[in-house]
Amino acid sequence: MLAGRIGPWLPSLLRRRLLRAEAEIEDAVRALAALLPGGSRVLDAGAGEGRYRALFAHCRYSGVDRAIGDPRWDYSQLDSIADLSELPFADKSFDALINLVVLEHVFEPNRVLKEFARVLKPGARVLIAVPLAWEVHQAPHDYFRYTCHGLRRLLTEAGLRVETIRPMGGFFTLLARRLLNSMIFFQRGLLWVLFPVVAAVAGAIALILPALDVLDRDKNFTLGYVCLAEKPPSAPGGFS
Repeated sequence: MLAGRIGPWLPSLLRRRLLRAEAEIEDAVRALAALLPGGSRVLDAGAGEGRYRALFAHCRYSGVDRAIGDPRWDYSQLDSIADLSELPFADKSFDALINLVVLEHVFEPNRVLKEFARVLKPGARVLIAVPLAWEVHQAPHDYFRYTCHGLRRLLTEAGLRVETIRPMGGFFTLLARRLLNSMIFFQRGLLWVLFPVVAAVAGAIALILPALDVLDRDKNFTLGYVCLAEKPPSAPGGFS
């Protein structure tokens, strides 16, 4: 995944400017965490290494994952190892749930989202981030990409109410990402000799391009979407 390949090479300020999708996701998580009262139960569904745990220090955080996505990751801090389609939690257990760049890695997204609805309390908040134009990552466990319309339909069918679906940048942010993707090809063999030059040129252009997103009103060319939803206080289908 791009963030894992070039992120370690970048100072924090540049990393935020260049890896804009990851920055938008983190901002959304921080905003959700700030809304939650102390002691709220939060489920990180597809937690990986639990990178967002610290943001919910005032809550009762639970990280669950199948622990098969990336063999280089440390899954030792997970609270539960389980399939997201069969969560080991009782009905109406959680006040909030985050599922970040994970839904593309599950075989049955409909079933997974319905399982999310099952374990959420009425009125619980849900934060989901999905890719549309990202590179293949965590192969071979990478199966789907989502439009905003497909995501909305899946959430609605699961009994969740969509509040906002926000694109992660527009055409020019996507173009900047493609320039950054080019760096990966120079991180091998003798091509490493050219990497500093490619990184400097591609990085400089990628810093400028996202500012042009103001020209893209529709943002149909986007990296993906960040969605905030909730389980209605009286949800249909037995979820209330």
